Amino acid sequence: MTSLYWKSFASACLCVTLSHPAWSAGGIEIPGYAPATGVERSYRVQKATETDMSFWFDKPGASAMTMRGAFRQRMTVLSRDEDGIRVRWSLSADLPEGIAGLADSYQMNQLYRNSLTAYGTATLELETNLNSNPRNLSGVNQIVAHMREMATNGPDGVPVAGASAAGQSGIYDIIAKLEANPLQIVAVLAPEVQLLASGQSYQAEIMEIGQASATSRDEDYGGVSVPVTSTWTLESADATARTATLSLSEEADAAAFSQSQQPAIENLMSGFAERAKNLTADQLASLKRASKSRSVELVVSLDDGSTLEASEIVTVAAGGTRLRTYTHIQREDMPASLPLPAVLTAKDLQTPDLHIDPLPSAKAGQGILDELSTPPAPPKASQTVTPDNDGPKAIAPVSLEVKSAKVVSALTSFGSELDIMLTPESAAKFQDFTQAAVGEITQVLINDKVVIEPRILTPIPGGHIVINGEQDPKLLKVMAEQLALPGAKIVVRLRP
Repeated sequence: MTSLYWKSFASACLCVTLSHPAWSAGGIEIPGYAPATGVERSYRVQKATETDMSFWFDKPGASAMTMRGAFRQRMTVLSRDEDGIRVRWSLSADLPEGIAGLADSYQMNQLYRNSLTAYGTATLELETNLNSNPRNLSGVNQIVAHMREMATNGPDGVPVAGASAAGQSGIYDIIAKLEANPLQIVAVLAPEVQLLASGQSYQAEIMEIGQASATSRDEDYGGVSVPVTSTWTLESADATARTATLSLSEEADAAAFSQSQQPAIENLMSGFAERAKNLTADQLASLKRASKSRSVELVVSLDDGSTLEASEIVTVAAGGTRLRTYTHIQREDMPASLPLPAVLTAKDLQTPDLHIDPLPSAKAGQGILDELSTPPAPPKASQTVTPDNDGPKAIAPVSLEVKSAKVVSALTSFGSELDIMLTPESAAKFQDFTQAAVGEITQVLINDKVVIEPRILTPIPGGHIVINGEQDPKLLKVMAEQLALPGAKIVVRLRP
């Protein structure tokens, strides 16, 4: 939904088909995927991301944040032949009935609603291979035309005042890339397609319970080839329910993955330069190690080979940080059999304090230009906060000069982030600002638009600012281009 997937959809699809060798006779036969046509299937989809950077802060857990979403998506197989399948997905950002907790604790839903709006569609019609991995998307021209109209006229049809040439060209560059690879649209709006397809084989296979089958492949991370080992196991079969439960465990080579993450780790350490100076040799060595693992459980029908339920956990650890993503998908007409991670149903969560306004649209559809979702608020001349034991203190918005801005590989995910370095004078101003604003929610504005709203947990020295979270990597590139212009500045302030 929101965009926590780190590879292009086309390349990722190559990695998830059941490609293990034939199993010995006498085992369980997993049938090839043969779904019924013309039947609408509804899926309950729940997602969460947990980010923990408490290593870098004085209070353990102070920076541990969770974001989650719950959705109900519908799929219909329109036709099927020996060459492929035609499928329609009907998408919605609405919370399903019976979801525990307050609606505002499901922030992914609000972001996903804006994603559907920007793309101008709540329906995707796909041509897939026999595993149901997408290979073509219908209606790309209409989606791109809608995005061009929004880029030109603004989300509500009102021309965007003061839009820079660099920003406009950057948005059109994003659109051109979507035209070149339309499957990126599927990756953003319906990533559950890929997870479901991972349990579906194009032909029948014989598997023995408890016997593991390992395969390997290479993935590219910033020019570094990282070997990944995948192990498939048939865990159990239920003759009464006519289902089989499979597991997939994936592990990236630790040495190669650590090598690929060194630039991101160094960027993170430069942002905590003072704290890094006091680390022991063992702590420094630990920071430079990185790991990535993926664990998947799949319940597959022994009647038609379709995935009925899937649970996935992806964990990335590097540079004293950890990102863990959870996804659970269940076909609603079948009983659940996999355990649901507690984070997906917890009533109390430490969530980011995000301000997400709906992206205006004359249609009921929804999209991914999520930077448009937070309109700029007029800056105030001064604001007052009360730091601990320091009495009232006025904190005015601060304008900061940018020394450099570039898009780099994200440390705590598989996406990208915008790395901003301030000039020395502005770095000192920023440190003073964050010193006074500890405990408060602030805003960072680029071209008068709010891009992030972080809570300041500790003073930030060094003039280093990182923007990531739910920002689309292509939009990060647009912001980097804007900040590369002569005299580029950003503004930081308390949230009004």
